[in-house]
Amino acid sequence: MNSRPSGNERMVITIDGPAGTGKTSVAHQLAERLELDSLDTGAMYRAVALRTIIKQVDPSDVDGIALAARQIELDFDWSSNPPALLVDGVPVGQRIREEDVDDRVSVVAGNPQVRGRMVRAQRSIAAKHPRLVTEGRDQGSVVFPDAQFRFYLDASPEVRANRRVLQSRSSGQSADYDEVLRSIRNRDRRDETRTDGPLKVPEGATTLDTSELSLETVVDRLVELVLATSPGVTGVSG
Repeated sequence: MNSRPSGNERMVITIDGPAGTGKTSVAHQLAERLELDSLDTGAMYRAVALRTIIKQVDPSDVDGIALAARQIELDFDWSSNPPALLVDGVPVGQRIREEDVDDRVSVVAGNPQVRGRMVRAQRSIAAKHPRLVTEGRDQGSVVFPDAQFRFYLDASPEVRANRRVLQSRSSGQSADYDEVLRSIRNRDRRDETRTDGPLKVPEGATTLDTSELSLETVVDRLVELVLATSPGVTGVSG
């Protein structure tokens, strides 16, 4: 089934939550069901993190990280499904999902200058793509607090770690469960305690624990919520 908003009205749906809750997959499928564009904001921070690794910027070098963010050009190939991140015009693929980027990204995302640049970039994207499902850690709380729909996905650290291990192994990468779990807990702590754009449930957001739910079930529930409360959605078509 395909559920979609009618007309050309602006519609922004935010999906926030910690790593491993399925935000990216849910956002892509929800956008496809509703015929909206999807934005993976985490990929943008990961691209900056990767640039600091390539440039050998020390994680404690606040100014060096901010400089890397200013010098990088981020865009998406909107013709692909899901939209593919382009860094300086070049697709980065799965490189931004590797372990060294995982270990660096929350430090990069905690840099106020980086966050300021990314927030401006995300709002600029929404101005060009006003019918958007956007996912991250501060989308409903900071970037789009006036979004028509604000969702927060959660799951236990153990479930999220297991998902990450399975995801890594399915793409041919090795992954140790204990190390992944440690990394997730450390990232949760950093994301929740940073002073600029901390991870939290946005005001007025609907929270959904995905620990025991399939991807399809989560998407179905979000579609139902949009259909039930949005005046811009006319119904379901086959």
